[in-house]
Amino acid sequence: MSTSTIDVAARRVPPFGGFNRTALAIELKRMLSNRRTVIFTLVFPAAMFFAFGTGSDTARSVGDGNVSAYILVSMGLYGAALTAAASGAMVALERSLGWSRQLRLTPLNPVAYIMMKAIVALSMGAIAIVVVNLAGLVQGKPDMPGTTWVASALVTLACTSTFAALGVFVGYVVPGENAMQILGPGLALLSFLGGVFIPLTHGSAIWHVAVFTPMYGVAEVARAPLTGELPWYAVVNAVVWLAVFVAGAAWRMTKDTARV
Repeated sequence: MSTSTIDVAARRVPPFGGFNRTALAIELKRMLSNRRTVIFTLVFPAAMFFAFGTGSDTARSVGDGNVSAYILVSMGLYGAALTAAASGAMVALERSLGWSRQLRLTPLNPVAYIMMKAIVALSMGAIAIVVVNLAGLVQGKPDMPGTTWVASALVTLACTSTFAALGVFVGYVVPGENAMQILGPGLALLSFLGGVFIPLTHGSAIWHVAVFTPMYGVAEVARAPLTGELPWYAVVNAVVWLAVFVAGAAWRMTKDTARV
């Protein structure tokens, strides 16, 4: 009886650690086919803007625009953060179904896998930002220069990387679908504390708490093109929390892959 042998030396790791557009397209299609994700991405952020950004007092001036524009940027950030975190947290469901373990038996590099997750999360966040901005254009109350509008959207998208990392981190810590049950209420609470829903008075009691929360720094950074103000401590806050969540996701990913 003859036996076939496998030439191990002939097996090569795919370019870029297995990162490819086909796998990325499948990930995006899977997220967009999820009804809960579509609601978070297309419906909820725009509904939040219509609820908060269309009142009679939203025409007051703020920086280069008005209150409605200020709320538009804030709701775009909240929607993008929630959507990006949900996309990143999908790793929890994949782990519970054994899909992550199957992927680790393939040549796919863990870093390439996380990069795909990050790109999907940012893509979903971008859709949420576009939807909120389209709602603002249709509604007509936000008033700010076009360059400020574009700059705010781009900066907001960059800020959502913090919550994509948070989603992946939580996805590796919390089992199954429990990840979003924690992230949803958690991000809503952080948004209240961080001044996303309600502007904070500098020096107030809640402000002294807010400056240490993950939402405060990114909210200030996202609104900076509109307000023209960006305190140094807000930048430090945003950078530190991004580093914390990225490091946490990398640490948990390393622990997870070490089990195989």
